[in-house]
Amino acid sequence: MKKSLLAQVYDPESFREQGHALIDQLADHLLENLGEKGGRAIAYRHPDTELAFWRSFMEDGKKEQLFPEILEGATKLHHPQCIGHQVAPPAPITALTAMIGGLLNNGMAIYEMGMSPTAMERVVTEVLCEKIGYQGHPGGFLTSGGTLANLTALLTARRVMLPEDVWNLGHGRPLGIMVSEEAHYCVDRAAKIMGLGEKGIIKVPTQANYAMDNALLEEQYRTATEAGIHVFAIIGSAPCTATGAFDDLEGIATFAAQKKLWFHVDGAHGGATIFSEKYRPLLKGIEKADSVIMDGHKMMMMPTITTALLYKNGDHAKLTFRQKADYLLSQSDRGDWYNAGKKTFECTKTMMSVHWYTLLKYYGTDAFNAYVTQLYDQGAAFAEMIGAHPKLELAVRPMCNIVCFRYVDQTLSGKAQNKQNETLRQALLENGEFYVVQTKLRGVHYLRITVMNPFTTKDHMAKLLHKIENMALAL
Repeated sequence: MKKSLLAQVYDPESFREQGHALIDQLADHLLENLGEKGGRAIAYRHPDTELAFWRSFMEDGKKEQLFPEILEGATKLHHPQCIGHQVAPPAPITALTAMIGGLLNNGMAIYEMGMSPTAMERVVTEVLCEKIGYQGHPGGFLTSGGTLANLTALLTARRVMLPEDVWNLGHGRPLGIMVSEEAHYCVDRAAKIMGLGEKGIIKVPTQANYAMDNALLEEQYRTATEAGIHVFAIIGSAPCTATGAFDDLEGIATFAAQKKLWFHVDGAHGGATIFSEKYRPLLKGIEKADSVIMDGHKMMMMPTITTALLYKNGDHAKLTFRQKADYLLSQSDRGDWYNAGKKTFECTKTMMSVHWYTLLKYYGTDAFNAYVTQLYDQGAAFAEMIGAHPKLELAVRPMCNIVCFRYVDQTLSGKAQNKQNETLRQALLENGEFYVVQTKLRGVHYLRITVMNPFTTKDHMAKLLHKIENMALAL
Protein backbone atom coordinates (compact mmCIF):
# COMPACT_ATOMS: atom_id res chain seq x y z
CA MET A 1 0.00 0.00 0.00
CA LYS A 2 1.41 3.33 -1.07
CA LYS A 3 2.10 5.82 1.73
CA SER A 4 0.33 9.14 1.71
CA LEU A 5 2.34 12.23 0.86
CA LEU A 6 2.53 13.33 4.50
CA ALA A 7 3.55 9.84 5.58
CA GLN A 8 6.38 10.07 3.06
CA VAL A 9 7.39 13.50 4.36
CA TYR A 10 7.66 12.21 7.94
CA ASP A 11 8.99 8.71 7.18
CA PRO A 12 11.69 7.81 9.78
CA GLU A 13 13.46 5.29 7.55
CA SER A 14 13.72 7.77 4.69
CA PHE A 15 15.17 10.27 7.16
CA ARG A 16 17.67 7.68 8.38
CA GLU A 17 18.83 6.97 4.84
CA GLN A 18 19.05 10.64 3.84
CA GLY A 19 20.76 11.56 7.10
CA HIS A 20 23.46 8.92 6.83
CA ALA A 21 24.17 9.98 3.26
CA LEU A 22 24.35 13.65 4.23
CA ILE A 23 26.69 12.99 7.19
CA ASP A 24 29.01 11.16 4.80
CA GLN A 25 28.90 14.09 2.39
CA LEU A 26 29.61 16.60 5.17
CA ALA A 27 32.50 14.51 6.50
CA ASP A 28 33.94 14.36 2.97
CA HIS A 29 33.48 18.14 2.75
CA LEU A 30 35.55 18.55 5.91
CA LEU A 31 38.25 16.18 4.72
CA GLU A 32 38.53 17.92 1.36
CA ASN A 33 38.62 21.45 2.72
CA LEU A 34 40.67 21.00 5.87
CA GLY A 35 43.06 18.95 3.76
CA GLU A 36 42.90 21.54 0.96
CA LYS A 37 41.81 18.99 -1.61
CA GLY A 38 38.56 20.79 -2.31
CA GLY A 39 39.93 23.46 -4.62
CA ARG A 40 38.87 27.05 -4.16
CA ALA A 41 37.74 28.70 -0.95
CA ILE A 42 34.81 30.27 -2.81
CA ALA A 43 33.32 29.30 -6.15
CA TYR A 44 32.11 32.80 -6.96
CA ARG A 45 29.30 33.30 -9.46
CA HIS A 46 27.53 36.51 -10.38
CA PRO A 47 24.23 36.88 -8.46
CA ASP A 48 22.16 36.66 -11.64
CA THR A 49 24.00 33.50 -12.71
CA GLU A 50 23.41 31.94 -9.29
CA LEU A 51 19.71 32.82 -9.38
CA ALA A 52 19.33 31.36 -12.87
CA PHE A 53 21.00 28.13 -11.75
CA TRP A 54 18.66 27.58 -8.81
CA ARG A 55 15.58 28.51 -10.83
CA SER A 56 16.61 25.91 -13.35
CA PHE A 57 17.43 23.34 -10.70
CA MET A 58 13.97 23.69 -9.15
CA GLU A 59 12.48 22.64 -12.48
CA ASP A 60 15.03 20.21 -13.88
CA GLY A 61 17.56 19.25 -11.18
CA LYS A 62 17.59 15.80 -9.64
CA LYS A 63 16.59 15.84 -5.99
CA GLU A 64 19.44 13.44 -5.16
CA GLN A 65 21.84 16.18 -6.27
CA LEU A 66 20.32 18.92 -4.11
CA PHE A 67 22.59 18.57 -1.08
CA PRO A 68 25.76 18.05 -3.15
CA GLU A 69 24.96 21.18 -5.17
CA ILE A 70 24.47 23.21 -1.98
CA LEU A 71 27.85 22.01 -0.71
CA GLU A 72 29.52 22.79 -4.03
CA GLY A 73 28.16 26.33 -4.24
CA ALA A 74 28.69 27.33 -0.61
CA THR A 75 31.55 29.45 0.68
CA LYS A 76 34.02 26.95 2.18
CA LEU A 77 34.51 28.26 5.71
CA HIS A 78 36.57 25.20 6.66
CA HIS A 79 39.09 25.91 3.88
CA PRO A 80 42.24 27.45 5.42
CA GLN A 81 42.31 30.04 2.64
CA CYS A 82 38.83 31.30 3.51
CA ILE A 83 39.85 34.36 5.53
CA GLY A 84 37.03 36.77 4.78
CA HIS A 85 34.23 37.58 7.19
CA GLN A 86 33.96 37.05 10.93
CA VAL A 87 32.07 33.77 10.80
CA ALA A 88 33.50 30.64 12.40
CA PRO A 89 34.03 27.35 10.65
CA PRO A 90 31.77 25.45 13.04
CA ALA A 91 33.08 22.58 15.12
CA PRO A 92 31.67 19.44 13.43
CA ILE A 93 29.82 18.36 16.55
CA THR A 94 27.68 21.50 16.30
CA ALA A 95 26.28 20.23 13.01
CA LEU A 96 24.80 17.43 15.11
CA THR A 97 23.46 19.84 17.74
CA ALA A 98 21.94 21.91 14.92
CA MET A 99 20.25 18.75 13.68
CA ILE A 100 18.85 18.07 17.14
CA GLY A 101 17.45 21.59 17.35
CA GLY A 102 16.11 21.43 13.82
CA LEU A 103 14.19 18.22 14.42
CA LEU A 104 12.95 18.80 17.97
CA ASN A 105 12.09 22.46 17.25
CA ASN A 106 11.44 23.43 20.87
CA GLY A 107 10.65 27.13 20.57
CA MET A 108 11.60 28.12 24.16
CA ALA A 109 9.20 31.04 24.64
CA ILE A 110 7.92 29.33 27.76
CA TYR A 111 9.54 26.65 29.88
CA GLU A 112 7.44 23.68 28.76
CA MET A 113 8.28 24.49 25.12
CA GLY A 114 11.98 23.97 25.76
CA MET A 115 12.76 22.45 29.12
CA SER A 116 16.21 21.00 28.40
CA PRO A 117 17.56 23.92 26.34
CA THR A 118 16.21 26.42 28.89
CA ALA A 119 18.09 24.76 31.75
CA MET A 120 21.18 24.39 29.54
CA GLU A 121 21.01 28.11 28.74
CA ARG A 122 21.06 28.94 32.45
CA VAL A 123 24.18 26.78 32.93
CA VAL A 124 25.92 28.36 29.92
CA THR A 125 25.21 31.95 30.99
CA GLU A 126 26.50 31.15 34.48
CA VAL A 127 29.79 29.95 32.98
CA LEU A 128 30.09 33.09 30.83
CA CYS A 129 29.30 35.47 33.70
CA GLU A 130 31.91 33.76 35.87
CA LYS A 131 34.51 34.11 33.10
CA ILE A 132 33.71 37.81 32.66
CA GLY A 133 34.39 38.24 36.36
CA TYR A 134 30.91 39.25 37.45
CA GLN A 135 30.24 39.00 41.19
CA GLY A 136 26.98 38.85 43.12
CA HIS A 137 23.95 37.74 41.12
CA PRO A 138 24.64 38.22 37.40
CA GLY A 139 22.54 36.66 34.67
CA GLY A 140 21.62 36.71 31.03
CA PHE A 141 20.29 34.73 28.12
CA LEU A 142 20.98 33.73 24.53
CA THR A 143 19.44 35.49 21.58
CA SER A 144 19.62 35.59 17.80
CA GLY A 145 22.67 37.63 16.89
CA GLY A 146 24.67 40.65 17.98
CA THR A 147 22.31 43.16 16.37
CA LEU A 148 19.36 41.97 18.44
CA ALA A 149 21.52 41.57 21.56
CA ASN A 150 22.88 45.14 21.34
CA LEU A 151 19.37 46.51 20.82
CA THR A 152 18.09 44.57 23.83
CA ALA A 153 20.98 45.77 26.01
CA LEU A 154 20.27 49.40 25.11
CA LEU A 155 16.56 48.93 25.78
CA THR A 156 17.50 47.57 29.20
CA ALA A 157 19.80 50.54 29.77
CA ARG A 158 16.99 52.96 28.94
CA ARG A 159 14.60 51.10 31.26
CA VAL A 160 17.05 51.10 34.18
CA MET A 161 18.69 54.51 33.82
CA LEU A 162 15.66 56.73 33.15
CA PRO A 163 13.10 57.64 35.82
CA GLU A 164 10.18 57.52 33.37
CA ASP A 165 8.68 54.30 31.99
CA VAL A 166 9.60 54.84 28.34
CA TRP A 167 8.59 51.30 27.35
CA ASN A 168 4.95 52.00 28.21
CA LEU A 169 4.66 55.79 28.14
CA GLY A 170 7.16 56.86 25.47
CA HIS A 171 9.58 59.71 25.98
CA GLY A 172 9.26 63.43 25.42
CA ARG A 173 12.88 64.52 25.64
CA PRO A 174 15.94 63.87 23.48
CA LEU A 175 17.90 60.81 24.60
CA GLY A 176 21.38 59.75 23.57
CA ILE A 177 24.14 57.16 23.74
CA MET A 178 27.90 57.54 23.33
CA VAL A 179 29.84 55.20 21.06
CA SER A 180 33.02 55.04 18.98
CA GLU A 181 32.82 56.35 15.44
CA GLU A 182 34.22 52.93 14.41
CA ALA A 183 31.53 50.91 16.21
CA HIS A 184 29.50 48.33 14.32
CA TYR A 185 26.63 49.74 12.29
CA CYS A 186 24.08 47.73 14.29
CA VAL A 187 24.52 50.20 17.16
CA ASP A 188 23.26 52.98 14.89
CA ARG A 189 20.35 50.76 13.88
CA ALA A 190 19.48 50.03 17.49
CA ALA A 191 19.56 53.73 18.42
CA LYS A 192 17.34 54.67 15.49
CA ILE A 193 14.89 51.86 16.21
CA MET A 194 14.65 53.29 19.72
CA GLY A 195 13.82 56.72 18.30
CA LEU A 196 17.05 58.44 19.30
CA GLY A 197 17.76 59.70 15.79
CA GLU A 198 21.10 60.92 14.45
CA LYS A 199 21.45 63.53 17.21
CA GLY A 200 21.08 60.84 19.83
CA ILE A 201 24.12 58.91 18.59
CA ILE A 202 27.13 60.76 19.98
CA LYS A 203 30.06 59.50 17.92
CA VAL A 204 33.38 59.71 19.75
CA PRO A 205 36.40 60.13 17.43
CA THR A 206 39.09 57.47 17.49
CA GLN A 207 42.83 57.51 18.03
CA ALA A 208 45.36 56.64 15.34
CA ASN A 209 44.85 52.94 16.14
CA TYR A 210 41.07 53.26 15.59
CA ALA A 211 40.21 52.71 19.28
CA MET A 212 37.90 55.23 20.96
CA ASP A 213 39.76 58.34 22.11
CA ASN A 214 38.80 58.44 25.78
CA ALA A 215 40.43 61.86 26.16
CA LEU A 216 37.49 63.28 24.19
CA LEU A 217 34.70 61.70 26.26
CA GLU A 218 34.21 64.68 28.58
CA GLU A 219 34.01 67.15 25.69
CA GLN A 220 31.59 64.98 23.69
CA TYR A 221 29.38 64.45 26.74
CA ARG A 222 29.30 68.15 27.61
CA THR A 223 28.44 69.14 24.04
CA ALA A 224 25.56 66.67 23.96
CA THR A 225 24.12 67.69 27.32
CA GLU A 226 24.39 71.39 26.48
CA ALA A 227 22.32 70.60 23.38
CA GLY A 228 19.61 69.21 25.65
CA ILE A 229 20.34 65.51 25.05
CA HIS A 230 20.03 63.21 28.06
CA VAL A 231 22.86 60.68 27.63
CA PHE A 232 22.05 57.42 29.41
CA ALA A 233 24.56 54.88 28.06
CA ILE A 234 28.05 54.47 26.65
CA ILE A 235 29.27 51.55 24.54
CA GLY A 236 32.74 50.08 24.35
CA SER A 237 33.71 48.09 21.25
CA ALA A 238 35.61 44.87 21.81
CA PRO A 239 36.63 45.15 19.09
CA CYS A 240 35.32 47.44 16.38
CA THR A 241 34.47 45.38 13.32
CA ALA A 242 36.49 47.06 10.58
CA THR A 243 39.94 47.04 12.18
CA GLY A 244 39.69 44.80 15.23
CA ALA A 245 40.69 47.64 17.57
CA PHE A 246 39.69 47.16 21.21
CA ASP A 247 38.50 50.24 23.09
CA ASP A 248 40.01 50.97 26.52
CA LEU A 249 37.19 49.41 28.53
CA GLU A 250 38.60 50.28 31.92
CA GLY A 251 38.81 53.96 30.99
CA ILE A 252 35.26 53.92 29.66
CA ALA A 253 34.07 52.20 32.85
CA THR A 254 35.60 54.99 34.94
CA PHE A 255 33.89 57.65 32.81
CA ALA A 256 30.56 55.81 32.96
CA ALA A 257 30.73 55.64 36.74
CA GLN A 258 31.51 59.36 36.98
CA LYS A 259 28.59 60.33 34.77
CA LYS A 260 26.22 57.63 36.04
CA LEU A 261 25.86 56.06 32.60
CA TRP A 262 25.02 52.48 31.69
CA PHE A 263 28.23 50.85 30.42
CA HIS A 264 27.68 48.29 27.66
CA VAL A 265 30.37 46.26 25.87
CA ASP A 266 29.78 45.10 22.30
CA GLY A 267 31.97 42.00 22.41
CA ALA A 268 30.22 40.26 19.52
CA HIS A 269 33.59 39.35 18.00
CA GLY A 270 36.03 39.70 20.87
CA GLY A 271 33.98 38.83 23.93
CA ALA A 272 35.30 35.27 23.72
CA THR A 273 38.73 36.70 24.52
CA ILE A 274 37.75 36.19 28.18
CA PHE A 275 38.77 32.56 27.61
CA SER A 276 42.26 33.32 26.26
CA GLU A 277 44.93 33.29 28.93
CA LYS A 278 47.26 35.20 26.59
CA TYR A 279 44.92 37.87 25.23
CA ARG A 280 42.43 38.42 28.06
CA PRO A 281 44.18 41.71 29.04
CA LEU A 282 42.56 43.24 25.92
CA LEU A 283 39.30 43.10 27.90
CA LYS A 284 40.60 44.68 31.09
CA GLY A 285 37.65 46.41 32.73
CA ILE A 286 34.94 44.25 31.12
CA GLU A 287 33.87 43.02 34.55
CA LYS A 288 32.74 46.61 35.29
CA ALA A 289 30.28 46.65 32.37
CA ASP A 290 26.57 46.62 33.12
CA SER A 291 26.02 44.42 30.07
CA VAL A 292 28.14 42.45 27.61
CA ILE A 293 27.37 40.58 24.41
CA MET A 294 29.41 37.88 22.65
CA ASP A 295 28.65 35.82 19.55
CA GLY A 296 28.98 32.05 19.65
CA HIS A 297 29.10 31.98 15.84
CA LYS A 298 32.17 34.21 15.64
CA MET A 299 34.97 33.22 18.01
CA MET A 300 33.40 30.18 19.68
CA MET A 301 33.13 27.70 16.78
CA MET A 302 29.32 27.58 16.59
CA PRO A 303 26.94 27.78 13.63
CA THR A 304 24.96 30.93 13.03
CA ILE A 305 23.26 32.47 14.75
CA THR A 306 23.66 32.64 18.51
CA THR A 307 24.66 35.41 20.91
CA ALA A 308 24.92 35.71 24.68
CA LEU A 309 23.67 38.87 26.41
CA LEU A 310 24.96 39.05 29.97
CA TYR A 311 24.16 41.44 32.81
CA LYS A 312 26.17 42.35 35.90
CA ASN A 313 22.83 42.49 37.73
CA GLY A 314 20.77 39.52 36.60
CA ASP A 315 17.51 41.19 37.64
CA HIS A 316 17.92 43.71 34.83
CA ALA A 317 17.29 40.97 32.28
CA LYS A 318 13.70 40.72 33.52
CA LEU A 319 12.84 44.41 33.24
CA THR A 320 13.19 45.15 29.54
CA PHE A 321 10.02 43.70 28.02
CA ARG A 322 7.45 43.85 30.81
CA GLN A 323 4.05 43.24 29.29
CA LYS A 324 1.03 41.03 29.68
CA ALA A 325 0.01 38.12 27.46
CA ASP A 326 -2.32 35.91 29.47
CA TYR A 327 -2.25 33.02 27.01
CA LEU A 328 1.53 32.84 27.28
CA LEU A 329 3.22 35.01 29.91
CA SER A 330 1.68 34.58 33.32
CA GLN A 331 2.64 37.00 36.08
CA SER A 332 4.84 35.61 38.83
CA ASP A 333 6.36 37.02 42.00
CA ARG A 334 9.07 34.35 41.97
CA GLY A 335 12.41 34.56 40.20
CA ASP A 336 10.97 33.43 36.88
CA TRP A 337 14.26 32.66 35.12
CA TYR A 338 12.84 29.84 33.05
CA ASN A 339 10.35 31.63 30.75
CA ALA A 340 12.57 33.08 28.03
CA GLY A 341 9.78 35.02 26.34
CA LYS A 342 9.77 37.49 29.24
CA LYS A 343 13.41 38.44 28.67
CA THR A 344 14.12 38.26 24.96
CA PHE A 345 12.93 40.26 21.98
CA GLU A 346 11.99 36.94 20.39
CA CYS A 347 9.06 34.85 21.39
CA THR A 348 10.14 31.70 19.58
CA LYS A 349 13.87 31.09 19.33
CA THR A 350 16.05 28.15 18.35
CA MET A 351 17.57 25.66 20.79
CA MET A 352 20.88 27.52 20.48
CA SER A 353 21.99 26.67 24.01
CA VAL A 354 22.59 23.08 22.91
CA HIS A 355 25.61 24.28 20.85
CA TRP A 356 27.21 26.06 23.79
CA TYR A 357 26.47 23.35 26.32
CA THR A 358 27.73 20.55 24.09
CA LEU A 359 31.05 22.25 23.32
CA LEU A 360 31.58 22.94 27.02
CA LYS A 361 30.68 19.38 27.97
CA TYR A 362 32.84 17.69 25.33
CA TYR A 363 35.86 20.00 25.24
CA GLY A 364 35.62 22.44 28.17
CA THR A 365 36.67 26.08 28.20
CA ASP A 366 40.20 25.05 27.13
CA ALA A 367 38.90 24.67 23.58
CA PHE A 368 37.86 28.33 23.50
CA ASN A 369 41.22 29.36 24.94
CA ALA A 370 43.04 27.38 22.24
CA TYR A 371 40.83 28.69 19.43
CA VAL A 372 40.96 32.38 20.30
CA THR A 373 44.68 32.32 21.08
CA GLN A 374 45.57 30.52 17.87
CA LEU A 375 43.61 32.93 15.68
CA TYR A 376 44.95 36.05 17.35
CA ASP A 377 48.50 34.67 17.08
CA GLN A 378 47.99 34.11 13.36
CA GLY A 379 46.69 37.65 12.93
CA ALA A 380 49.90 38.97 14.48
CA ALA A 381 52.00 36.68 12.31
CA PHE A 382 50.26 37.87 9.15
CA ALA A 383 50.84 41.49 10.16
CA GLU A 384 54.56 40.79 10.55
CA MET A 385 54.69 39.35 7.03
CA ILE A 386 52.90 42.40 5.61
CA GLY A 387 55.22 44.75 7.50
CA ALA A 388 58.23 43.05 5.92
CA HIS A 389 56.82 43.27 2.38
CA PRO A 390 58.02 46.28 0.35
CA LYS A 391 54.76 46.66 -1.61
CA LEU A 392 52.26 46.17 1.23
CA GLU A 393 51.13 48.48 4.01
CA LEU A 394 49.19 47.83 7.21
CA ALA A 395 46.30 50.12 8.11
CA VAL A 396 47.11 49.57 11.78
CA ARG A 397 48.95 46.94 13.79
CA PRO A 398 46.22 44.39 14.61
CA MET A 399 45.08 43.65 18.14
CA CYS A 400 43.36 40.39 17.21
CA ASN A 401 42.72 38.25 14.11
CA ILE A 402 41.42 41.09 11.92
CA VAL A 403 44.07 42.56 9.63
CA CYS A 404 43.62 45.46 7.18
CA PHE A 405 46.31 46.10 4.56
CA ARG A 406 46.76 47.35 1.02
CA TYR A 407 49.00 47.05 -1.97
CA VAL A 408 50.94 50.28 -2.51
CA ASP A 409 52.10 51.48 -5.91
CA GLN A 410 53.95 54.76 -5.37
CA THR A 411 53.53 55.72 -9.02
CA LEU A 412 49.75 56.04 -8.53
CA SER A 413 47.72 58.79 -6.89
CA GLY A 414 45.73 58.08 -3.72
CA LYS A 415 42.51 57.72 -5.69
CA ALA A 416 44.16 55.39 -8.17
CA GLN A 417 45.62 53.30 -5.36
CA ASN A 418 42.13 52.92 -3.90
CA LYS A 419 40.87 51.74 -7.27
CA GLN A 420 43.77 49.35 -7.63
CA ASN A 421 43.05 47.67 -4.28
CA GLU A 422 39.33 47.53 -5.04
CA THR A 423 40.15 45.84 -8.35
CA LEU A 424 42.55 43.46 -6.64
CA ARG A 425 39.87 42.38 -4.22
CA GLN A 426 37.38 41.70 -7.01
CA ALA A 427 40.01 39.70 -8.90
CA LEU A 428 40.73 37.63 -5.79
CA LEU A 429 37.00 37.02 -5.30
CA GLU A 430 36.45 35.84 -8.85
CA ASN A 431 39.58 33.69 -8.77
CA GLY A 432 38.28 32.05 -5.59
CA GLU A 433 41.51 30.47 -4.39
CA PHE A 434 41.36 32.82 -1.40
CA TYR A 435 38.41 34.62 0.09
CA VAL A 436 39.24 38.07 1.45
CA VAL A 437 37.01 41.12 1.95
CA GLN A 438 37.57 44.88 1.97
CA THR A 439 36.94 48.04 3.95
CA LYS A 440 37.52 51.79 3.71
CA LEU A 441 39.22 53.60 6.58
CA ARG A 442 39.48 57.40 6.59
CA GLY A 443 39.05 57.45 2.84
CA VAL A 444 41.63 54.74 2.11
CA HIS A 445 40.63 51.41 0.55
CA TYR A 446 42.08 48.32 2.25
CA LEU A 447 41.96 44.60 1.78
CA ARG A 448 40.76 42.95 4.98
CA ILE A 449 41.21 39.45 6.28
CA THR A 450 39.93 37.74 9.40
CA VAL A 451 41.71 34.53 10.38
CA MET A 452 38.83 32.33 11.54
CA ASN A 453 40.23 28.90 10.68
CA PRO A 454 42.71 27.47 13.23
CA PHE A 455 44.39 25.54 10.42
CA THR A 456 45.34 28.64 8.43
CA THR A 457 49.16 28.79 8.50
CA LYS A 458 51.97 31.16 7.54
CA ASP A 459 52.36 29.15 4.33
CA HIS A 460 48.80 30.06 3.34
CA MET A 461 49.48 33.70 4.13
CA ALA A 462 52.70 33.74 2.14
CA LYS A 463 50.83 32.20 -0.77
CA LEU A 464 48.17 34.93 -0.56
CA LEU A 465 50.74 37.73 -0.53
CA HIS A 466 52.54 36.23 -3.51
CA LYS A 467 49.23 35.98 -5.38
CA ILE A 468 48.35 39.60 -4.60
CA GLU A 469 51.71 40.80 -5.86
CA ASN A 470 51.40 38.83 -9.11
CA MET A 471 47.82 40.03 -9.64
CA ALA A 472 48.83 43.64 -9.03
CA LEU A 473 51.59 43.39 -11.61
CA ALA A 474 49.24 41.78 -14.12
CA LEU A 475 46.50 44.35 -13.54
